[in-house]
Amino acid sequence: MVQVMEKEIVFGLTTIKYSVTYAERKTLRIQVSPDGATTVRAPLDATISLIEEKIKKRAGWILKQQNYFISLGIKTPKRRYISGESHLYLGKQYLLRLSEGKPNSVKYKGRYFEIICSPKSKAEGLMKEWYREHSKVKFAEIAEPIIQRFKKYDIQPTSLYIQEMATRWGSCTNKGKIILNTELIKAPRPCIEYVITHELCHLLHRSHTKDFFDLLSTEMPDWKRWKIKLEVFMY
Repeated sequence: MVQVMEKEIVFGLTTIKYSVTYAERKTLRIQVSPDGATTVRAPLDATISLIEEKIKKRAGWILKQQNYFISLGIKTPKRRYISGESHLYLGKQYLLRLSEGKPNSVKYKGRYFEIICSPKSKAEGLMKEWYREHSKVKFAEIAEPIIQRFKKYDIQPTSLYIQEMATRWGSCTNKGKIILNTELIKAPRPCIEYVITHELCHLLHRSHTKDFFDLLSTEMPDWKRWKIKLEVFMY
């Protein structure tokens, strides 16, 4: 993956700044983060002129998204893994208590995450490992009743796999394996249920067709609410 220098276009009286990231992908995606940053994720063979054309076509939507996030007052600072900092788990915020010592450990109780490690610089790695281990257990627990529900369509996943993903909350393979982003463990439970339901629908309908969305709405009527919540909550 190659990060391209920052670029900008003028739309009316507004200048839209954006960055471009090339990757091995088939489609071009424009993403607006709650801090207002606009990122274009483009295929390796996408030209700058094509990207500029797409940005211009989506300029109105980009500004609308930026104004929406401004109205929510959302801007999540980069985590520094120091005492007093807040961290998310299943949609709730926990304050971090960090102390130096052994053995290296992460625990959460009450409203706190407690990390003991030496040196303190290991805190980030320990926290990420804690999230990975808990996501394996929690995702399986949350997925099970949804998977049971989908058996009436004569489908079920071959496996449930957890991994870090840069641009997706979940995906599924042609062989029926569902992959979930480890970061989802920070989101409220209904957001996780939405992603799992979304991927299960793809086992029956590979593309985002009308049939796909009809099935998604049948199995989770309020899915749009939790999709928006996830997009806002997780940045």
